[in-house]
Amino acid sequence: MPDYHDDLRLGHVLADAADSTTMERFKALDLKVETKPDMTPVSEADKAAEELIRSSLQRARPRDAVLGEEFGSEGSGPRRWVIDPIDGTKNYVRGVPVWATLIALMERGEGGDRPVVGVVSAPALGRRWWAAEGLGAYTGRSLSSASRLAVSKVNSLSDASFAYSSLSGWEERGKLNGFLDLTRECWRTRGYGDFWPYMMVAEGSVDICAEPELSLWDMAANAVIVQEAGGRFTGLDGVPGPNSGDAAASNGLLHGAMLDYLRP
Repeated sequence: MPDYHDDLRLGHVLADAADSTTMERFKALDLKVETKPDMTPVSEADKAAEELIRSSLQRARPRDAVLGEEFGSEGSGPRRWVIDPIDGTKNYVRGVPVWATLIALMERGEGGDRPVVGVVSAPALGRRWWAAEGLGAYTGRSLSSASRLAVSKVNSLSDASFAYSSLSGWEERGKLNGFLDLTRECWRTRGYGDFWPYMMVAEGSVDICAEPELSLWDMAANAVIVQEAGGRFTGLDGVPGPNSGDAAASNGLLHGAMLDYLRP
């Protein structure tokens, strides 16, 4: 099995640099915010953080490809870094601390591209999570000061905590009835949103989560962290990995039961 220790260390260096950039502008009164063609916001901090990560990768991994939310795809080859400079920009621009930089490395294999390294850094929450294929998933302040993540052992939806982002996405895609039926079946539901539900699945504080529309940069880092914590990460179609355009994550024990309500 390949050794991803060096790539994981690089992921932390990239996250450290991004954290400095994003925190410097968080809650700034003169923060510049634009609206993208898809009507979602982008701030100067999104762009600055992605530019910083890209320039660092150009020096450290010049042969690797890069895909980022703000500046698209660059390069080609079997290894590709996937970046979301600020996942939760709407929170960021309103001063809500639930946002993170997502950094993943994907590698081409027989079954297509799969995430092998993931770092999720949420500096306003004082939290970071990371994983690499075969090395497990962890949370802590640094590689040397960390605790290992493990998903929950809840095996019944009636005892499960279900996290999601919003109702509107499910309604827009004609899946609201199945979503609502699932919420009625679960013990507890909360709309934490964005990266956070996946991290809570990985650390065992939430049992299942799902979203109806996502991009690869929203999912790649989350996927490897959930999987290395012992959970499952698929599309709503049940296909493993972050390539389906939507996502379902669980402790593994509840995955089939969740998808029965949500699958297309």
